[in-house]
Amino acid sequence: MSTIVSSTRSRKKVAWVPAVLITIAIAFLALIIYIPAINVFYQAFKNGVAPFLANLRQPNFMAAVRLTIALAAISVPLNIIFGLCTAWALARKQFRGRALLLSIIDLPFAISPVVAGLMLVLLYGRNGWFGPMLNAADIKIIFAFPGMVLATMFVSLPFVAREVIPVLDEIGPEQEEAASTLGASHWQTFWRVTLPSIRWGLLYGVILTNARAMGEFGAVSVVSGNLAGKTQSLPLFIEEEYKQYATESAYSAAVLLALLAVVTLVVKEIMQRKSRISEEE
Repeated sequence: MSTIVSSTRSRKKVAWVPAVLITIAIAFLALIIYIPAINVFYQAFKNGVAPFLANLRQPNFMAAVRLTIALAAISVPLNIIFGLCTAWALARKQFRGRALLLSIIDLPFAISPVVAGLMLVLLYGRNGWFGPMLNAADIKIIFAFPGMVLATMFVSLPFVAREVIPVLDEIGPEQEEAASTLGASHWQTFWRVTLPSIRWGLLYGVILTNARAMGEFGAVSVVSGNLAGKTQSLPLFIEEEYKQYATESAYSAAVLLALLAVVTLVVKEIMQRKSRISEEE
């Protein structure tokens, strides 16, 4: 009897633990994410929709949006090609330097974006390793669009490869080998066997790559020069407007990036559900 009573008391003592942990998690998320996000939308729309739309029609804002889209339009496809090739090599081949290549892919996760931007300056800047050669050829990398592309590509490099590698490991090479045995070429095997099998992981990686490319601040700020209307991406525009006390304009632009994050999360959830459904089938 005493054992039953003590067991009941212990269960009652433990019952409040999940509630406390959930409360702590919700409070933490509220302080870090929910309240700041709500404040961004409040500051952007507190004077009405008309001022918000007027802020979005500013020439510098439109130039920042065009530049951000251009950065994503170049860096995302290149990282897709690199990610697919690297993922296939790492998942299907055993070679010397495999572990080193895997570590290099993870460098953007380990290195601060500001440090990555500084690395590009030391390589391609006027006084960098390749600076004299680039100056002689009248090619400008740093404080110009090419440097911003390189910085964006670096910080968004790992996502496609990191999402595709586990999928390739899971499906194994059997289907590809069977297609090759039946006479399919490498391209036919890729398009008809490999790509349909990895499509959800690939799309997930593309979504994350695009989100990181359009929202990158640190590395791009180092190599861009932050010239309004020329080398100022959308995150840099937000910072500059806030520093110039144009807070309403800054919050209006921040709303677009916040909406991009929401869309990314929604599409990510859709991809995960479709991936689970396809695995069950």
